[in-house]
Amino acid sequence: MKIKFFCPYWGSENLSIDRFCENVKNEGFDGIEMGLPSDKNKKNEIIKTFEKFNLEFIAQHWETLDPDFNNHRKILAHHLENMADSPALFINSQTGKDYFTFDQNMSLIDIADKVSSKTKMKILHETHRGKFSFAAHITRQFLEKLPNLRITLDISHWCNVSETFLEDQQDAVDLALRRTDHIHSRVGYPQGAQIPDPRAPEWQEALEIHASWWDRVVELKKNNGANEFTITTEFGPPPYLVLMPFTRQPLASQWEINVHMMNLLKAHYDKMIE
Repeated sequence: MKIKFFCPYWGSENLSIDRFCENVKNEGFDGIEMGLPSDKNKKNEIIKTFEKFNLEFIAQHWETLDPDFNNHRKILAHHLENMADSPALFINSQTGKDYFTFDQNMSLIDIADKVSSKTKMKILHETHRGKFSFAAHITRQFLEKLPNLRITLDISHWCNVSETFLEDQQDAVDLALRRTDHIHSRVGYPQGAQIPDPRAPEWQEALEIHASWWDRVVELKKNNGANEFTITTEFGPPPYLVLMPFTRQPLASQWEINVHMMNLLKAHYDKMIE
C-alpha cells in the first residue's frame, strides 16, 4: 500500500500557486490540499498549475459559515458542486455547525451525499470543532445513524473539546478509526488543537498518542487491501501556531513542521507497511 502525503495551502496564501507548488514538489509531497475558487477561469488556472508540477490535489471545503440554516444549505451545495467539477481525488468537507440540530446537520450531510452521487466525487467529512463532528461522542451518533458516512480524521480537535486524550471514549474513537479514509496529521492536546512543535521532547507523549491512532487507521486500510492512503500534514498558521507575547513572532515555522511531519511519517510507514 502506498501512502501519499499532501501539503496544506492554508498558511501559504502569501505565495503564488506556482511558487507554492514548486516548494511542495521540491520537498517531496505528492500533492496539495486546498479550496477552489468559484470563478471558473481562476479554478482552471490553479488546476493547470497542479498538472504542471505533476501534483495531485484534494479539494477542501470550509467556506460555508452562514448561521442562517436555509442560506447555509444553498451555499454548501454551491461549494461542493463547484469542487466536484474538478479532477480532485476527493472533497474533504468541514460540514455543518455545532449549534445546528441533529436533523439539520443530517440534512447537510444528505446534500453532500446527493452531490457525490450525482457527480461521482467522493466526499469525506472532517472531524472539526464548530462543525457537526466537533466531538467524539456527537460524531458517534452520526456514524451509527449513517453506515456509509466516511470521515477525514483530525482527532486533535476532539482532544481539545473533551480536555482529554479520549481515554474514556474508546468506543467512539474505535468507530471513527474504522470509518476514516483520510488523515490530517495535526497533533492536539487537552488544552489545544495544536501543540507548539512536534519536534520538542515535551510534546512527544501527545505525538505518540496521535501516531497510535493513525497507525491503527493505516493498519486497517492495509488489512482491507487498500492500494493507497492519503495524509495531509495540516499543522496550521497563527493562531493555531503559537506566537510570542508582545513581539507576535511565531515559536516555530509552520512550513518546517509540516515538512518534518511528512518526513517523519513517511519513514515510519515505509517500515510499517513494507
